[in-house]
Amino acid sequence: MFPCACTLYYLSGDLGADLDFRVPVPEKLGLGGMAVTGAVRWCNPCSSPFVFVKKKKKKKNNERVNALFWDWSSKNNSLQQQFTFTLTDTIPKIITVSVASSIWDIPSSEWDACALDATDKFNPFLTHAFLSSLENSASAVTQTGWKPQHMVAKDEATGNILAVVPLYLKTHSQGEFVFDHSWASAYHSYGYKYYPKFQSCIPFTPVTGPRILLRNTSFKHHIFDFILSAMKDLTATSQVSSLHVTFPSESEWHKFTRKGFLPRIGMQYHWKNRNYKNFDDFLMDMKQSKRKNIRQERKKIAAQNLIMKRLRGYEIKARHWDSFYTFYRNTTDNKWGSPYLTRDFFHEIGSKMGDHVLLVVAEEGDELVAGALNFIGGDTLFGRLWGCQPRSYYPSLHFEACYYQAIEAAIELNLKTVEAGAQGEHKIQRGYLPVTTFSCHYLIDEEFRNAIKDFLIREASQVKLVMELLHDSGPFKEGVL
Repeated sequence: MFPCACTLYYLSGDLGADLDFRVPVPEKLGLGGMAVTGAVRWCNPCSSPFVFVKKKKKKKNNERVNALFWDWSSKNNSLQQQFTFTLTDTIPKIITVSVASSIWDIPSSEWDACALDATDKFNPFLTHAFLSSLENSASAVTQTGWKPQHMVAKDEATGNILAVVPLYLKTHSQGEFVFDHSWASAYHSYGYKYYPKFQSCIPFTPVTGPRILLRNTSFKHHIFDFILSAMKDLTATSQVSSLHVTFPSESEWHKFTRKGFLPRIGMQYHWKNRNYKNFDDFLMDMKQSKRKNIRQERKKIAAQNLIMKRLRGYEIKARHWDSFYTFYRNTTDNKWGSPYLTRDFFHEIGSKMGDHVLLVVAEEGDELVAGALNFIGGDTLFGRLWGCQPRSYYPSLHFEACYYQAIEAAIELNLKTVEAGAQGEHKIQRGYLPVTTFSCHYLIDEEFRNAIKDFLIREASQVKLVMELLHDSGPFKEGVL
């Protein structure tokens, strides 16, 4: 009956709930031993499903969920699963969850409709324009260790896309901002392979947002469960070590945790707009010493004959992007970092994203000497990248371009938040306070999973303690927060 002599395994559990990890099945049980509700017959190391025992589970309001088709086998070019469910007495819906090897396999209008429905406020990094720019510019592609494996849930009856997930098969841990290098080292020391791994994220972008982008339907909770089960199944059958979801929304983070993912927290620095009328209005909420320091730093800009400008949309020309790429490379070179983004990426976003891009530049005479790249969301300004002219130093220019100009822009645009990105305790004294960020991790190996779980519990207690201390020693007057 079976085409090979490999060890046999099964997975059991409801597709709308957690799936158990692989458990060896004694050969003497044969096929009869596999007659378990919701079981899948697997061959290891082939990882091919032989038998699927269809499951049926009654749910509230006569809802029923069945798994119809299950096959991630690339040799069949059918990377997909199918699910069906019935709401009350309506005709059963068949949902196909598949994998796309490029975001261009998904119509931009469909992707953006999912992204808009999934968020309360517009998030520029979830758009087809941003993600396609990463692929088009060869910044996040297979050759750089970011193989697109985006998930798509489609209604077979209507052809409508109901959900998408930005997902990548990765061969390293660079450009993620949630550090797991020590986990990879531990795997390696025991002779195991940590890479490749799956990563659901926005490449090179530590910005919180939903990762399962759902259309707003009455049955979206079903689609969420289908997608999540498909993600876990793809991880298991692809023989990779793990699946990581970084910077999801807090509500998603709780859902992933309930489905067997290990929760992790981190910290970033954000500025909050308390209905300020202008920059001086904001300064009045600061302690006197901090207010004085900021004013002194800002005075240094004029003293150096620097002119600051905030450019949007058509105001940003090709020469600005070429200069900014030089600044960006100078930053990565000086910090021994990797220049993840190509020159073409900056030109792409400039042409595709229009007024959602804000480029802060510093000019000395007619020459551009520094810049800071920002993106404008529904209620947030996202500060992303900074750089200056090679072999040049301008005191306080980094603070002006990245933090003070961003605050002024947020007040002017009536935005609630400025997200200044990861790391940098120096941001606190300039009005940016720590906030919690989230990630969750699904590891196949049980021993490593338990060890990492213990580590994450200890790490979380330390992160919370540090955040409390930083808030207590913050730059604002008593009673402001």
